Amino acid sequence: MPIASAPPHTASRLRAPRLALILLLALAGPLQAASFTPASDEEVVERLPARPGLAERRARAELQRDPSRLPLALSVAREAIDRARREGDPREYGAAQAALAPWWAQREAPAPVRLLRATILQARHEFAPALLDLQALVGDASVPLALRAQAGLTQVAVLQVQGRLAEAARACRALQAPELAAAGAGLARAAEVCAVEIDSLRGDLDPRQADLRLDALARQAPDDRWLVLVRAELAVRLGDDTEAERLLAQAAGQGGDPYAQAARADWLLDRGRAAEALAAVSVGPVEADALQLRRAIALHRLGDARAAAVLSGMTARLDAARRRGEPHLREEARLALDVGVDPARAWTLAQANWAEQREPADAVLLWRSAARAGQTAQAVRLLQAWTRDPARVDVRLRAAPTDAAAGGVRRPGERT
Repeated sequence: MPIASAPPHTASRLRAPRLALILLLALAGPLQAASFTPASDEEVVERLPARPGLAERRARAELQRDPSRLPLALSVAREAIDRARREGDPREYGAAQAALAPWWAQREAPAPVRLLRATILQARHEFAPALLDLQALVGDASVPLALRAQAGLTQVAVLQVQGRLAEAARACRALQAPELAAAGAGLARAAEVCAVEIDSLRGDLDPRQADLRLDALARQAPDDRWLVLVRAELAVRLGDDTEAERLLAQAAGQGGDPYAQAARADWLLDRGRAAEALAAVSVGPVEADALQLRRAIALHRLGDARAAAVLSGMTARLDAARRRGEPHLREEARLALDVGVDPARAWTLAQANWAEQREPADAVLLWRSAARAGQTAQAVRLLQAWTRDPARVDVRLRAAPTDAAAGGVRRPGERT
């Protein structure tokens, strides 16, 4: 199995990144939307996921005939996971699990199965069982080097999304151990990037110094799209609008995944550029949950008649996810705050999300929701348990947000 160039953050963040989550409160009240009738037969209301290709469909059919073929099962599961990440369709994780069904419940499943099982579990925010598999793989010298390296990268992603930054930093440095050097330059670079990112989040490394180190690494791998996105997110945290806009456009360009497109849309929405944000999430063959959410926010802020239909679609998606036992608390809180205009509900959801997922986007969501609900003192306590100086690691956390013109919400540290 090839080593990924970076921790699979999209699996945790998409969750359309970016992994797992939690309890869920039903959408209600102001979030109920009226029906919408397209103005013409040509108007696009929603794009559906593309079907698997012929070769992939044949492989799935062969596996149905003989589910015990491990190499084929691994191939089908990997293809499904790749599609889930690429297209933002969480149903593909179910297809991946189905391919691994004969081994799914085995505690001592083959190493490749354990890695894919952990990947699926972390995408569903089932972090504890995912970490059990990953830690077992990382600590087993008999596991092939490539699998151990990929397990280590995935372990970092899980720990980071949970906000367990000290453990994530140790896991990053473990990837730089001499016995892993044979895995190649890609792993070494990924380990250094994740160490820089996590140290900057912990407050152990000044963000400006982190920017310089990431820039040096980027010169070694100018085509590494994940590294571009990490640099873009750091620029956003630093408040460097020029660099953030350039890097986000690069990350979300042709071939960019839904998470990168969503990150760019968020940046545009924060600056009152809703029309550009709408355009940014209206390209490509698939409407991932993350993109559908940004589309709903942009249409709401633009007063567009299509907002009702998109809101109904987003509500239905979240309801379906809840029935599958895979709630999307981050998306629900955003919808309550930015479309439903229900700050109390958003604050409740943001706290539940924070209990499981603690990335910068979650910190900002917690802070914005708290400010709108009059709960900033509680939010400060929660944020300081995550990192010693929240304002130092993210300019958006410097001051309480205020209502912006046109019904939006200005995030802390944002320009008016």
